[in-house]
Amino acid sequence: MIHTGLVSITFRKLSPKKIVDLVTRAGLESIEWGGDVHVPHGNLKRAGEACRMTVDAGLKISSYGSYYYVGHEEDGSFSAVLDTAVELKAPAIRVWAGKQGSRDSSAEYRNYIVSESRRIADLAGESDITIAYEFHSNTLTDTNESAVSLLKDTAHDNIGTYWQPPCGASTEYYIQGLRNVLPWLSNIHVFQWKANHERQLLADGGDLWRRYLSIVMDTGRDHFASLEFVKEDAVEVFLKDAETLKEQVKNVLRREKCINING
Repeated sequence: MIHTGLVSITFRKLSPKKIVDLVTRAGLESIEWGGDVHVPHGNLKRAGEACRMTVDAGLKISSYGSYYYVGHEEDGSFSAVLDTAVELKAPAIRVWAGKQGSRDSSAEYRNYIVSESRRIADLAGESDITIAYEFHSNTLTDTNESAVSLLKDTAHDNIGTYWQPPCGASTEYYIQGLRNVLPWLSNIHVFQWKANHERQLLADGGDLWRRYLSIVMDTGRDHFASLEFVKEDAVEVFLKDAETLKEQVKNVLRREKCINING
């Protein structure tokens, strides 16, 4: 099943209360709370408030979108991130797979990130919280091959990954990358960009996101598809994108149901 939602940092200037109201207005199901502005690392009071507001509105918390870089405790301890996620009652913590791209990383650095990933996964697991890598440039998930290699090397039941289409590659590359990480897939970030990072309406992607969502359905697990990076940071655009996302999810679910019925 695919559940719809919003990444809160899409609207950093809005208060947590306004984020909740906006997601409710859009008819989405969940919020990934960001760890920089809305629910900062270590701010347990804010985390508790965000949790209550979200639940009281009938919404789910999909994840705690932390800004924790695995292996770089100098930027803040993982314990503060974990304590915040526990107070938020988030089922997962999104982390960054180091601070170096795969081409620039030595074998020693990769091994260190693997070791640190296992350490924080063990800690989070004690609170029934999973760890999921951000699928992003300038980290060890910056290519399809590096992401899979990292996940295989960590080989930890409590570590998965997000997915989003990297910018500037081919559709075939995007699809292959998504298929490659399906065994470890946590959630996905949904946005539509041109190759030059110019933001577009989600509908401008045509059939592309329906294809992505159809692939995600192949896991047979629950996933959150959360909107991020809307054009011009505009609320009106977000509401349009939300309608597009809901319709695409509905179409994918309808297609899946037909396939199951017809065998």
